[in-house]
Amino acid sequence: MLCRLTIRDFVLVDRLELDFQAGFGTLTGETGAGKSILVDALAFALGERADAGLIRTGCERAEVNAEFDLEGAPAAADWLLAHDMDGQGALLLRRVVDANGRSRAYLNGSPVTVQQLREVAESLVDIHGQHAHQSLLRGEAQRALLDAHARLQPLLADVAAAWRSWREARTMLDTASSGLKALAIEREQLDWQVRELQALGFSAEEWLVLNEEHKRLAHATSLVEGAQFSLQVLAEGDAACEAQVAAVANRLEGLSEYDPALSEVAILVESARTELSEAISALRRYADRVELDPRRLAELDRRIEAVLGVARKFRCGPEDLPGLLTRWQERLAVLGDAADIAGLTARVASTRQQYEQLAQRLSGSRAMAADGLGREVSQVMQQLALSGGRFEVGLLPVDGGNAAGFEQVEFRIAGLAGSEPRPLAKVASGGEISRISLAIQVVTSQAARVPTLIFDEVDVGIGGGVAEVVGRLLRELGAERQVLCVTHLPQVAARANWQWQVSKISKVGYVHSQVAVLDAEARVEEIARMLGGIEITALTRQHAREMLRLS
Repeated sequence: MLCRLTIRDFVLVDRLELDFQAGFGTLTGETGAGKSILVDALAFALGERADAGLIRTGCERAEVNAEFDLEGAPAAADWLLAHDMDGQGALLLRRVVDANGRSRAYLNGSPVTVQQLREVAESLVDIHGQHAHQSLLRGEAQRALLDAHARLQPLLADVAAAWRSWREARTMLDTASSGLKALAIEREQLDWQVRELQALGFSAEEWLVLNEEHKRLAHATSLVEGAQFSLQVLAEGDAACEAQVAAVANRLEGLSEYDPALSEVAILVESARTELSEAISALRRYADRVELDPRRLAELDRRIEAVLGVARKFRCGPEDLPGLLTRWQERLAVLGDAADIAGLTARVASTRQQYEQLAQRLSGSRAMAADGLGREVSQVMQQLALSGGRFEVGLLPVDGGNAAGFEQVEFRIAGLAGSEPRPLAKVASGGEISRISLAIQVVTSQAARVPTLIFDEVDVGIGGGVAEVVGRLLRELGAERQVLCVTHLPQVAARANWQWQVSKISKVGYVHSQVAVLDAEARVEEIARMLGGIEITALTRQHAREMLRLS
């Protein structure tokens, strides 16, 4: 669950540290006090969009830290282990955005990408925004919600991949069928080019060896003369260096008996004499090995000229010829497949069959999930002043299918018992949609695996006895996991296990939000304020106490 949230210089918040509790908690306060800002800060820490507008006026950067206990989040713990970030049962998310709009993210102190941050967040927190009901009017959002509720995302990904494979196979078949002559011409040309390069038998390694050997044979005369000259100077002439150094070494060795100071010099000269002897030996071995080979040089000339000729023909460097051969062979293989109409036809049939099998599995799973979701949401609706109403998930066939399967999802509602269900967008009012949205969220959240649920004013448009039912539903949900609800309704706030109050404070030059943890008496005052407005009477406080007592 979420244990602590630390916010610095985020919108209206300068410095704030909040320690969260288990169960059902509410966040209350006047409109504009900054309740939703706290939810936005958490969403930012979990990987939502970041820009410089999130930084409090006059500050250089904004920072949000969120600390989680992973006891109820095995998926997050497994993700950390897979990425060598074992947090020993705890996870600290940190995100920073600077004045240039650049953001950085960290998990337990290690830098990560925003995408990695989102991957972890999916198994930690589920945030239901105050405008979530608006997305329910879109078909794509309805399908995504049903698939998420039924845990069908992996199967959906397989269906999408099979759809792409089928589409690619159809494209290749269409291309081959309409351009057989052009393909034949290209294939013939490539075949000739490949055969010529294969006949050349050339590799990039050979080119290096050819150039090195050619350079050596082309300068063989100079190499022989240089070796002989060096031997003459060093060892074979009347004034050979070897003999002179030997004489100096012997002389110094004898003189060192009279003055030990010359011993070090004598040792150095003797060392030089030894190295000179080794060099002379190496020179003699080289001179014996090096030879003039005009025939081999001519062979190299012919080979190099052949390689250069082919390179000029294909307008590339000699070192590029092996890569060119590989590309042409790959293209030739593709053309061979493309020219195989029978093979392509079989591939289209095979990929279509695979897609249809996966899509049918997806359809069957969706049908079962749609039936269950419809029943469960309908039951919750009865508690939300929608008695007799019925929720239904329709599956509309899509001609030929698409990447999402064989059907589109449509949420339908029947307002009265016996009436025919119709699309949600056409029959429900704004308040009804809000209640239906809440019912859906309650049902889908119960099936969710995330330990923390955030509801940001999802109870908009609800009041009276319905609000009390909403509070009870959230309280029941809080018995199973951590629930935080931003609300204006006293009926909802009174049902909470704990409550915070957000207020806005004006100081010289700036305005900021602060959060107070409410004890029993403070909760009475806050509930009374939510009930009675500016003037709080004894009767209002009594009513507030009664609401809290009944909760």
